[in-house]
Amino acid sequence: MSSILITGASGMIGQYLTSSLLHKKHRVFAVDSKTNDFIGKDSNYSFTQCDINDKRAICNIMESNHIDVVVHLANSVDNDIDSLVTDAEIKKSKITDKYIYSAADKCGVGCFILLSTTEVYGLQKGREPIRETIAEKAITNYSVMKLNSEKLMEKALKKSDTITVVARAAPIYDAEHTDNLHSHVFDHKENVGYVFGEGDYGFTFCCVFNLIDFINGIISVPQGKYGGIYNVCDSRQLNANEIIQYEKDRHRIGAVIRRSPGSEKAMFFNKGKMRTDYRYFDPTITYNNWLFDNTRAKRIAPMRWNLSNTK
Repeated sequence: MSSILITGASGMIGQYLTSSLLHKKHRVFAVDSKTNDFIGKDSNYSFTQCDINDKRAICNIMESNHIDVVVHLANSVDNDIDSLVTDAEIKKSKITDKYIYSAADKCGVGCFILLSTTEVYGLQKGREPIRETIAEKAITNYSVMKLNSEKLMEKALKKSDTITVVARAAPIYDAEHTDNLHSHVFDHKENVGYVFGEGDYGFTFCCVFNLIDFINGIISVPQGKYGGIYNVCDSRQLNANEIIQYEKDRHRIGAVIRRSPGSEKAMFFNKGKMRTDYRYFDPTITYNNWLFDNTRAKRIAPMRWNLSNTK
């Protein structure tokens, strides 16, 4: 079994990952500024409460233990934290990047997994699936922050034996945390759900269990077979009607209005808010290309989860 360091371990994704790794009998070293319910429950779980920029505390974990894999979830937007990505958050991420990659190299970490985002691709035209090789067009604070982290990791570990993996995840959801889905079909100004036309247009998201399966797959794949960038997302898009119905069934959305196709161009759009708020969705880009190619990631994990089988 492997020894795995998880940063941001008390977030939603971190707790799902911890549960899965402990079930597989891995040794988990967890770091977060917040506590969680795993503390003291499993002899394979060690928790350090500290800020992600506490270089001494985190480097000490790597130096004092043989860490096989680092899963870097900190400095990422999770479903249980504020979606605002400010200049302070960007600065904090840069401070982390300055030490954590070099520490992993120095301590002989076998693999470093960075959670990134499909937002780094920006707004793409056309109907071709968006592949990992396409040029990035990061425009939001979050996408710029994550793209910078990707590039700094590549540079810092280029000559290292540490294998780097970038998981560019589409917006995450589970059965209860559907804010990322909700934002694509809800008009906060008028406080109503909406669809254009028949609501048969779609968006790509990522069930949290697909991300967890992917990370588990990376950990279990033979050494040296898995480095690089991966689009981690559901294999099928969710259309607007599916999201509306899912939220209505769970009483998380009330009134829904049907708008004519083309009317999205006249809807209110706050460009400044889209830049800083990870979950703010501009309805005028509803019909942009949201189809991501997850072929590479499916070689690691089946991407079998979707909204219908997520409980």
